[in-house]
Amino acid sequence: MRYNFTILLLFLTFIFGNTIYSQNKKFVIILDAGHGGKDPGNMYHGFKEKDIALKTTLKVGKQLEKDKDFKVIYTRVSDEFIELANRPKIANKNDANLFVSIHCNSVKNFGPSGTETFVMGLSRTDMNLEVAKSENSVIYLEDNYKETYKGFNPKNPESLIGLTIMQEDNLNSSINLANKIQNNFTHNLKRKTRGVKQQPLWVLDAAYMPSVLIELGFLSNKEEGKFLNSDAGQEKMANEIADAIINYKNEYFGDGRLTASSEQVYTKKEVEFSKPSNPNEVVFKVQIAASSTKLDLVSKNFKGLNNISLTKSSTLYKYFYGATSSYDEAKKMQEIAVSKGYKSAFVVAFKNEKSINLNDALKNNN
Repeated sequence: MRYNFTILLLFLTFIFGNTIYSQNKKFVIILDAGHGGKDPGNMYHGFKEKDIALKTTLKVGKQLEKDKDFKVIYTRVSDEFIELANRPKIANKNDANLFVSIHCNSVKNFGPSGTETFVMGLSRTDMNLEVAKSENSVIYLEDNYKETYKGFNPKNPESLIGLTIMQEDNLNSSINLANKIQNNFTHNLKRKTRGVKQQPLWVLDAAYMPSVLIELGFLSNKEEGKFLNSDAGQEKMANEIADAIINYKNEYFGDGRLTASSEQVYTKKEVEFSKPSNPNEVVFKVQIAASSTKLDLVSKNFKGLNNISLTKSSTLYKYFYGATSSYDEAKKMQEIAVSKGYKSAFVVAFKNEKSINLNDALKNNN
């Protein structure tokens, strides 16, 4: 499938025309309640996805609207049908900083449970075609879907695998937000996590900013569905989503974000940092990239940065700069990475060579 030239131009304009965030500008977030109107989404045990998604989304927005720095825009605020193609268009039109779509999962087997958050990326290996087909199939309810989606068939694996992805520059940011959301669900609410995953979902593919799709849990699991259908359950899930979004916003666009003058300090050369001496201690690194492409770990491939390491999951390679036992030094390394052009660089933590939650690492390191 090919995107037309107009869409490509809009995408390039967004990427190259919006790299600097003004502190005087509100942080614009699009909250997208999945399904609605004639599209009920999943329905099990008397639970309706469209209702749960809307109520939870509105609760997320209510929390964010308490912060004067946020501008919250909803794709829907009532039980109405919004065409899939129009949801990311709302985000693109408003030059949003984030697009967050909220859904509920289901399977024919009533046993599975847990939360998961999806991001868009280049990799198509190990993808869950059933999730992709389920979330994309809503296009059949639209009057002009053949013209709008130009032959895209959500039931055809070749169509899904062939989706052209324009979002890799935003992938790091999307993964960062998705990890924050999943960590909040797991550590604060003790919900089972199914992790952060990449999927060919149209609603993410067409958004020109960091984007995530949250599956709150399985309505096919009666106990989990009961929790998600309750006001208390929705409030708890919404609070954790809002908290993750606020942390993301503060990390990328808060007071700690580099000024033009501070960037210049690090553009000429790197600084030597202390390296961890004890293999059992927490190690902080700076994630600078995530890609389906494996690169040689040489400085010329990373804008002159040295001390690069990587990890590999089933879907992509993650690249990290530096290694230190000091979080303060890690933040300085992040500034260096940003000054080199990795605007979405963020600090991560490891212990015994395994990734751990950053908040837990900081608590244990104090």
